[in-house]
Order: sequence, then C-alpha cells, then structure tokens
Amino acid sequence: MPDFLRRAGTALVLLALLLAGLFLLPPGGVALMMALIVGIGGYEWARLCGFNPHLYAGLVVGTLFALFWLAVAQPVLVIATLFWLVAAPAWLWVGVKPAHRPALWAAGFVVLVPAALAMVVLRPLEALLVLAVAWIADTVAYLAGRRWGRHKLAPAISPGKTWEGAAGGLIGAAAYAMIVSIFFAGAQASRMAAFIGAAALLVVVSIVGDLFESAVKRQAGVKDSGALLPGHGGMLDRIDSATAILPVAAAISMARVVT
Repeated sequence: MPDFLRRAGTALVLLALLLAGLFLLPPGGVALMMALIVGIGGYEWARLCGFNPHLYAGLVVGTLFALFWLAVAQPVLVIATLFWLVAAPAWLWVGVKPAHRPALWAAGFVVLVPAALAMVVLRPLEALLVLAVAWIADTVAYLAGRRWGRHKLAPAISPGKTWEGAAGGLIGAAAYAMIVSIFFAGAQASRMAAFIGAAALLVVVSIVGDLFESAVKRQAGVKDSGALLPGHGGMLDRIDSATAILPVAAAISMARVVT
C-alpha cells in the first residue's frame, strides 16, 4: 500500500503539472516544459547507454529547440512513426544489445524529440485524449494481466507482460475510443470504427514503446531508468509509452488536416 500511495501521489502531481502546462502556457511555454522532460529523459538514456549524460541531454534539448524554431515538425513525426511501426519492432525481434549502443545514440533522439514536438503540435485537448489512450490501456492491461494473464508477451524483455493483459488493454482502449467518438464525432458507425482503429494502433505502438525502453534497460542491466519519481523510477519509466504514441498520433492528425 505505501508503494501504491507513492505511485498514485506522484502520478497526481505530474498530471496536475501537465494539465496546467498544456492549458495555461503558450506553445513556446509548452516547448520549454517538454524541453525539461526530454532533457531529463536524455540524461537517463545516456546513462543507460554509456554516453556522457550532460552532453547528451544538452544535445537533445538543443535539437528540440532547433526543430521548434525551424517549424519542421511533420517530417520529424513521419520519421518517428516509421521508427515505431517498423524499426523498433524489428530491433526488439533481433534483441537490443550493448553492442548496439552507437545505434542507440541516434535512437534516443528519435525516441525523445518527436514526442516533445508532438505535444507542441497537438492541441491541448488532443494531446490529453491521446495520452489517455496509453493511461487507460496500461491500467486495464495491468488489471487483466493480474486476473487472467497466463501467456507471456515478451518474457526475455518484460516478464510481467502477458497476451491477456495486452488484449485487455486493447478492449479498454476500444471502449474509450467509442466514448470519445460519441462525444466528438457522433455515433456514426464509420467514424466510430475510425476512432477504434486509431486507438488500437496507438495501443500497439504504446506496447512497442514500453518494450523498447525495457529492452534498453535490460542491455544496461538495470530495472529502472532512474530514481527521480517516487514509486515510478525515472522519467523514462514514466513516459515510455507516451514517447511512442504521441508522434504517431500527431502524424495522423496532421495528415488528416492536410487531406
């Protein structure tokens, strides 16, 4: 119970800060908030991969500000989407190893920077609705896995995850997508199907993001990326799913606007 209370308390504080930042700050202020988050994430990533953490964190933050100033979010989001849909699953299949650390140096930028850009590109309510997909899927997957989990999803990477839990997360996200569709697009079947399909894609991507960060920790021989957040570990432990779903959701949203 004390661990649960620490986790819950930390989550509530983070949620309050996130909501205040999203809805009260201008885009530049949101970019500064994201720079703080990915700077910490970059520091932790560098420690996991054996790089200079201060230098790496500075490069990540500098890259974010440069891309924000140049206003070139769309190609960056497309690259990140391809990474999470193609490269990351293939990498997980092969296995993330210490010998891959030169590639992990570049991967850290793809993991962290596009997600931060997505938070600036998406409207505040859009960003919150997208993040809720990961939160709901994670919660339902945990409960379903505890109750019915029998078959391991990726035992060599994350022994606690099960196929039953993943299915529960998909069902929970589908129910959430139906509710969102009714509120924002009506109950028309085609629109609801589109919402459910998008939610299912984001859940799959969120699982890939979670597993990829776990694999990076495995190659470093550690359980948590840090100890910054009581009950959660490090910043990367808290944002692993978000780093994957945010750029994919933002790329979908920008493509929808263009068409």
